[in-house]
Amino acid sequence: MSDQISVTVDDGVGHVTLDRPQALNALSYEMIRELTDVFESWIDDSEVGLVVLDGAGERGFSAGGDIRELYGYAVDGNAGEARDFFRAEYRLDALIARYPKPVVAIMDGITMGGGIGLAGHAAIRVVTERSRVAMPETRIGFTPDVGGSWLLARAPGELGVHLALNSRTMDAADALHAGFADAFVPSERLPHLLQALAERADPGTPAEIVMLFDETPGPSALALARDWVDACYSAPTVREIITRLRAFAEGRTDAASSSFPAHPLDPAASAYAGAAADELETLSPTALTVTLESVRRARTLPSLEDALEQEFRLVSWFIEQHDLREGIRAQVIDKDRSPKWNPSTLEGVDPHLASDVITAQVHEGVWPDRTPAVE
Repeated sequence: MSDQISVTVDDGVGHVTLDRPQALNALSYEMIRELTDVFESWIDDSEVGLVVLDGAGERGFSAGGDIRELYGYAVDGNAGEARDFFRAEYRLDALIARYPKPVVAIMDGITMGGGIGLAGHAAIRVVTERSRVAMPETRIGFTPDVGGSWLLARAPGELGVHLALNSRTMDAADALHAGFADAFVPSERLPHLLQALAERADPGTPAEIVMLFDETPGPSALALARDWVDACYSAPTVREIITRLRAFAEGRTDAASSSFPAHPLDPAASAYAGAAADELETLSPTALTVTLESVRRARTLPSLEDALEQEFRLVSWFIEQHDLREGIRAQVIDKDRSPKWNPSTLEGVDPHLASDVITAQVHEGVWPDRTPAVE
């Protein structure tokens, strides 16, 4: 193993720790390959009865894929290496999702993008009061990947569309409500949870043990926003979503507001809806259009593997696009400069773009013999 992950086996527990705290445990290609080797080696290892997956440091489980490494592929024009990165990452995510032994993922701190790809598909997903969970891809002109569309599509109502388009960050309560987590354990109790998993006294299953430490994190702001989020984000296009958000924020009564909640306007909800509309106006129109289609189409797919294959087709297209390169550049290099998106308006994006990309032939899919299910 390299110094980017830490691996131990003790008392029947295989413990894997992402060990790049200085980079918020961002996933490099090397880490993805090593994690795959570890998980594959433990499938038939009788010394490993369950797996714990966590991150080093107190700031985060994983901030996602190594954005600097991906930017290197982009500026070098090496789309093939970028595709290999994502293909390997997707296969690892699918491996964890279908792992024959319980995987307990501890999403303490920042867990975004590629971090959700690892933890979000585990059998048992634990969040803490420090958890900050998101699929933030639209902020860099990209689209939710690593099976994110599959999770977002299964969030209640239109919350997944809101989370995807606005890259909204969830706390523990939100993550539980949206289906990105299973249990809330205060960070101070994590050492005791790990000890209990190692001892595995009665009740003996990992899920039952985690439930012994589970607490209620408090109300979910996301759940409280469900009525107006459903009303606004159920619109058929991003442009109409923005129109509804502005109508709701301004308290207007017109065609755009016909499905709004009947209760008196909540000033906080109004302000947030207006801010959400403002944010959407600053993001890549291409990324927003494709993301909306990707999440909605994922609702019809029969399996995570189909969602990953659909995402891979979109990723294969995105890694050669101006928006993604500029978005990563702004985040990695020009942190004080807004990305220069092209095209600059939603009207300039073909509404059938996502459908065309999903059905187009790519060089090689995640599983070459698999064609993603379509509506």
